[in-house]
Amino acid sequence: MDILVAGGHGQIALRLLKLLAGQGHTARGLIRSPDQAGDLTAVGAVPVIGDLENDETLDAYVQGADAVVFAAGAGPGSGAARKRTVDLGGAVKLADAARSTGVRRYVLVSSIGAHDPASGGESMSAYLQAKAEADEYVQASGLDYTIVRPGSLTDDPGTGLVKVSTTFGNRGPVARDDVAAVLAATLATPATIGKTFELFTGDTPVAEALFKL
Repeated sequence: MDILVAGGHGQIALRLLKLLAGQGHTARGLIRSPDQAGDLTAVGAVPVIGDLENDETLDAYVQGADAVVFAAGAGPGSGAARKRTVDLGGAVKLADAARSTGVRRYVLVSSIGAHDPASGGESMSAYLQAKAEADEYVQASGLDYTIVRPGSLTDDPGTGLVKVSTTFGNRGPVARDDVAAVLAATLATPATIGKTFELFTGDTPVAEALFKL
């Protein structure tokens, strides 16, 4: 498959791109800075230079893809305005581009707490609100979507063992390696289409956990 990952230089995205390339897919990462291109090529991915936040449309980047993954984020320290333009606006723009170019499959990396933005308190509410609205937009888009809401991210080595839940409000950690593994498996698992689930470290192999959704 040809898979475009928006936010291609992120920590999860680079792990995902490496996995996808290793599986024989054309793994393309959308990045804003040409200086980041070498990091993508180093993991076997194809860098695509474009501005998720400011380009009017993403159609040119999405064209020809079989699936898209939204793994971008404004990042820690960004203000509420950028969370609206990146975490929400970027996800919406990618969904619009998928629809206009005929790409059906859309996987969105969301966040724990997006089901209840007020639960994040003052420091997190703007971020969670942006994620919640992005989730709602994609759910209503008519695309073959999957929304993944990872727990607290760690840099621990992945175990390949996870817990997924369609009952929201749980808490727990999950390694970025395992998030990437779940995203890659999600793209190959039709049972995940139309599903929104939380993701944590657990004791069930990735493929088995997703099959049971």
